[in-house]
Amino acid sequence: MTAMEIIQGLTGPGGEFELREEEVLGTRIPVFAGRFRSLGEVLARSVRYGDADYIVTAEDRLSFTEHAALVASLAALLREEHGVGPGDRVAINAANSAGWIVAFWATVATGAVAVGYNAWWTRHEIEYALGHTEPKVVFADAKRAALMPASGPPVLPVGEIAATARTRYPDAELAVPEAAEDDPAVILYTSGTSGRPKGAVHTHRNLASVIEYHRLNDAMAAAFGMPGSPADNRYLLALPLFHIASLHNLAVPRLATGSAVILHEGAFDVDKVLRLVERERVTHWGAVPTMANRIMEHGDVSKYDLSSLRAFALASAPSSPAFKERLRKAFPPARDALVDSYGLTETCTAVTAASPLDLAESPGTLGRPIAGVEVQIRDAEGRPVPDGEEGEVCVRSAYVMLGYWRNEAATEQSIRADRWLHTGDIGTVEQGRLRLTTRRSDLILRGGENVYPAEIENVLAEYPGVRECIVIGTPHRDLGQEVTAVVVMDEAVPEKELADFAGERLAYFKVPSRWKITTAPLPRNATGKVIRKEVESIL
Repeated sequence: MTAMEIIQGLTGPGGEFELREEEVLGTRIPVFAGRFRSLGEVLARSVRYGDADYIVTAEDRLSFTEHAALVASLAALLREEHGVGPGDRVAINAANSAGWIVAFWATVATGAVAVGYNAWWTRHEIEYALGHTEPKVVFADAKRAALMPASGPPVLPVGEIAATARTRYPDAELAVPEAAEDDPAVILYTSGTSGRPKGAVHTHRNLASVIEYHRLNDAMAAAFGMPGSPADNRYLLALPLFHIASLHNLAVPRLATGSAVILHEGAFDVDKVLRLVERERVTHWGAVPTMANRIMEHGDVSKYDLSSLRAFALASAPSSPAFKERLRKAFPPARDALVDSYGLTETCTAVTAASPLDLAESPGTLGRPIAGVEVQIRDAEGRPVPDGEEGEVCVRSAYVMLGYWRNEAATEQSIRADRWLHTGDIGTVEQGRLRLTTRRSDLILRGGENVYPAEIENVLAEYPGVRECIVIGTPHRDLGQEVTAVVVMDEAVPEKELADFAGERLAYFKVPSRWKITTAPLPRNATGKVIRKEVESIL
């Protein structure tokens, strides 16, 4: 059977992953017929995997049974001692840890909405998010707890509080409140073009659909004769849990499939990560290009046994065909298994995915729409254009977010008639495959992090003596792009002064690492817009 025949057999009428049209929020779209109806249902069923590994770190491991017990006790503590219930928000502001995942599922078990804060935010950014989502409690590690305002909500020590809850509520049972499919379940932040981060609201339907997509991938792998079953798969988690790549597409679906999450804690260190891959026999790894670049710069990796790795994926930031070819030569697991994809926080998972065959036949492609996703390329008037013509990438699926938290204007601008998400990205579809030509207007992609210039420009504009400024992304060998600022001032000041000023107000990855401070005005066209190409030419 061909690949297409296998997919059609799995997703067609009567198939295990049957896709059929149903009405979702007033629009008929494809949905998985056999999906879970809520994350609570996923959590309750996870105990069937018993003593198998769910979360493994360099220091510890947690089985599905142990995880469920911790979650039940922590949920009881949230309910009984903090009054957390359905619809409340619970924020998680911490670096990656097993405790982060336990806190997430405990929030689910109360019926509350889990809000993932960016662990690199400054005090200023945290205060904005607290006012924006008004969480009832915040889980935080020591470093982030120190940035929390004294007048804010209660702060619970992530990790330690689960053990405390287990002592206080040793006999707690999982009693998850019912939830409607389109009720909010998660809020994750994405950078905002207006200078403020936006909270993308993801529903139980969104996350349940992502789970089915991953279960379908497992079934396809089995149909193609790939070794191992879902319960045998071991997934490396080395990207932040406040991103969809780690939370929605790894920690959440693996609770449903009985697969192990191998969690790397701390900053990305090539040797530590490869030792973890070797020791835990990791089978699947999703990385950003910055990680892949550091692996290549590390040099010979032959001293590590990486034979268990069967899949290596790039995501979160674009990479060139030349980069992928260098990676294949330098990193054996990528030679025959490298895949690429395109997605956004707003889409919860990939919009398109490129298989090794896709990348071989069409270098630079981001692949075909995944199961259940519709993609259209539209012109400036919103009309679909023929294959090969450039336009805005528009997406519709059961994975697409509900909208932006408390931001109706941004939601209406992004999700338009018939639930089509307008991404702002520019691309083409050729022979069914997507290719991007511009990734969001002015967006800087630094090491897998989305950085919008407007937010940084607004901060720099507050510095005394700044007349105007522009922030752009410039090429960087390791990060893909670095944040570069051209600042026009009454009198020039040392770069360090501006960097320190920005660093007090912005996460470190948003602070410009390259500067040009001048008294000459920015080049503008007849309509007053800054001519970006001329700015780039003076750097």
